[in-house]
Amino acid sequence: MDADIAEIVARIHDTPQQSVLAVAGAGNYALAWLLGVGGASRTVLETRVPYGYLAMTDFLGGHAPEQTVSADTARLMARSAWARGMSLREQDAPIVGLACTATIATDRTKRGDHRAFIATWDDDSVTTDSLVLEKGLRDRAGEEDVVSRLVIAAIARACGVSAELDLGLVASERLVTNTTRHAEPVQRLLDGDARWVTVHPDGRMAVDGDAPQALLPGSFNPMHAGHTELAQVGGDVLGAPVAYELSVSNVDKPPLAAGEVHRRLDQFQGVGTVVLTQAETFIKKSALFPGCGFAIGWDTVTRLIQPRYYGDSEPAMLQALAEMWGRGTRFAVGGRTDDGGEFRSLSDVNIPDGFRPMFTEIPEADFRRDVSSTALRRS
Repeated sequence: MDADIAEIVARIHDTPQQSVLAVAGAGNYALAWLLGVGGASRTVLETRVPYGYLAMTDFLGGHAPEQTVSADTARLMARSAWARGMSLREQDAPIVGLACTATIATDRTKRGDHRAFIATWDDDSVTTDSLVLEKGLRDRAGEEDVVSRLVIAAIARACGVSAELDLGLVASERLVTNTTRHAEPVQRLLDGDARWVTVHPDGRMAVDGDAPQALLPGSFNPMHAGHTELAQVGGDVLGAPVAYELSVSNVDKPPLAAGEVHRRLDQFQGVGTVVLTQAETFIKKSALFPGCGFAIGWDTVTRLIQPRYYGDSEPAMLQALAEMWGRGTRFAVGGRTDDGGEFRSLSDVNIPDGFRPMFTEIPEADFRRDVSSTALRRS
């Protein structure tokens, strides 16, 4: 390792940023350089090398890239690395997700360009470096060195470290750098750039922050006292504070627009924490938040076990329940009146055999509020 690289890496390790780095095709020297200087554990949370196509698809959350070596794929990789970092970070450190995808000299002649794309993703923006290498000028080790230097320069920039690092480029090679600031959090969720958004009672928003332990899902159109009371009682049953979950997607309705999401969020100012998701079904909610408990009403349980929400397939419904149980999902169920005005509770629901332990009934004496958002809208 060159002395100038070692000095830059040491300064990177002195910053508060923590990172997850993913490289494919090149950039491997950079990982060794970062780990080869003392203090790496302060900076590097994890490294990934998703070299194979299936490994790359898995790293991108099941999203198969249209082209493995491209600026778009580098940004998707950086976003996945950032999301991974958010789940691994320590002491609320700022997270940087870095990704490199490249095609360089190998043991056969390549018809296309030798090129590299490096992206860094943080809370505020994504920056992409694009470079086409002069073909035939260097061997594989030489091209690997150039790309790895570019990776070090990118992580240094993301950590706020000034780095005048010689990349070893020739006149015909031009590095192109673009930075795009993220949209506001709600729009990021709608665009698919966030898995969830946490909205605190004072209005502050955090993208992909700490996962909730318990949720009360609903459309909250409008919010009413039944919601707040069920959240309180449900929290006692589930043994965790209950946040409200608003999915911007819905099984039976069009997705919510950003303006409508903000309108509904206004109801929670000073009331409680809201978690925005795109998880319109409980199978998706359980995958997004393993081990999470849910406070729900009797009517929601009846829909949860209806095969029509699983492609009209009872085996698919049972499989979904089994997957949720396997993820540690559990439900606290409050009673409510049906369309005929009769009070119904969990005991009135025919839970499929074997799945009853997932559900805990909230006694009527502890919770009953004969009000609904539908009735309030009608009135």
